Amino acid sequence: MCNLTATYTDQYELIMGQAYFLAGHKDEPAVFDYFFRKNPFEGGYTIFAGLPDLLQVLESIRFDKEDLDFLKAQSLHPDYLAYLKDFRFTGSVYAPREGDVVFPTRPVLRVEGNLIETQLVETVLLNIVNFQSLIATKASRMRLVAGDRVLIDFGLRRAQGLGGYHASRAAVIGGFNATSNTHSARDYNLEVSGTMAHSYVQSYESELEAFRSFAAARPDDCVLLVDTYNTLASGMPNAITVAKEMENQGRRLKGIRLDSGDLNYLAHKSRAMLDEAGLHYVKIAASNQLDEYVIRSLISQGAPIDVFGVGTSLVTGRPDAALDGVYKLAQAGGRPVIKLSENISKITLPSQKQVWRALDNQGFFVGADVVGLAGEEHIAEMHHPFVPFQSFSIAPYDTEPSLHLVMERGKIAHDPPSLAQTARYARERLERLPAEYKRFENPHIYKVGISSRLKTLRDRLIAEHKG
Repeated sequence: MCNLTATYTDQYELIMGQAYFLAGHKDEPAVFDYFFRKNPFEGGYTIFAGLPDLLQVLESIRFDKEDLDFLKAQSLHPDYLAYLKDFRFTGSVYAPREGDVVFPTRPVLRVEGNLIETQLVETVLLNIVNFQSLIATKASRMRLVAGDRVLIDFGLRRAQGLGGYHASRAAVIGGFNATSNTHSARDYNLEVSGTMAHSYVQSYESELEAFRSFAAARPDDCVLLVDTYNTLASGMPNAITVAKEMENQGRRLKGIRLDSGDLNYLAHKSRAMLDEAGLHYVKIAASNQLDEYVIRSLISQGAPIDVFGVGTSLVTGRPDAALDGVYKLAQAGGRPVIKLSENISKITLPSQKQVWRALDNQGFFVGADVVGLAGEEHIAEMHHPFVPFQSFSIAPYDTEPSLHLVMERGKIAHDPPSLAQTARYARERLERLPAEYKRFENPHIYKVGISSRLKTLRDRLIAEHKG
């Protein structure tokens, strides 16, 4: 994770913190919930990602001298600045395991601590978790259609600034095999992958000379880009020539890459040319503005593509570009609080909460998460959070709690799994989700309901505030 200081936030967080401080509320306990209201990409699920990066930030975040000098110039109160000088996050965080499948309106994170610290971390929490969850979900959709084919993140050059750093990590959680992003690969221990650009071919007087030079420099991992001039008339014949020369040296050409044109047509033609030359082992990689729909189309057409390199659509989360996660106060000073709205779907859920997932007798998700008060047991029925008189019985099913203590008193409270373990967990959890929630067109809506006790508390608070 890139080093961040505590000014990696929005100014209104700091202004509210000063107001809390001057009013004597700095030690008042508070509980905030992180949740989102809509799955991205018009899909039926979201992959939760970004937790280890978030916890590392919370554990180490400080206001350094440069921060404090800047805030002093913003006319913040000197007593408040003295408080910020010694600021540390000392709260607790409850979360699912990273890589789990999560759904709209249910709490995904619960943050507990004093009012100022829980407020000040809002922006960095949203920044990390919203983005990584968006990209992990996008990547998982591509993995669903790609099957066992290799997926490589090519997106750093198209990412929004430094967003590409976290995008590479999130892509692996969603099912990608590797990244071209060397810096992320170094920091997160990812498999790194790279071939060549058109400029390399152009820099030589002939394409064949360029291919020979590249093969000599990288004999054990050589992938040749064959579309600089004419894929079938020039690139492929020259690649085959070099492949045969490598065979004579006891080496093997690893693959060829297609980066333009009709990828289905060119892949079929290239495969036929390679097979005719006895080069059955040479893989075909494809890139150029791929997404889950293009990959699905290519596979449905039988395109013999072994590797997909995905850039822009992956790292920008196109077309959504953002997950609409929010961070809302649920309890302050030991009392449950609520935010009302003319739009009933934006009324928040009060108090400390837990989320339970209903499972069938084989451990598969039955399509129901119930949100209840922390400490509730044996919830038999859940209610629609927005539609009166709609309920669903979960009594026949097993349930598992979702939110677990991952940070206590400002210290990480668990040993985070490796990224490879997280990616496997995400795949396993997605396999438990029935197919109707994973389809791209009109996915089934996963039920998220509230317990009777939580509904009673929420309705009472609504009545009190409206009264």
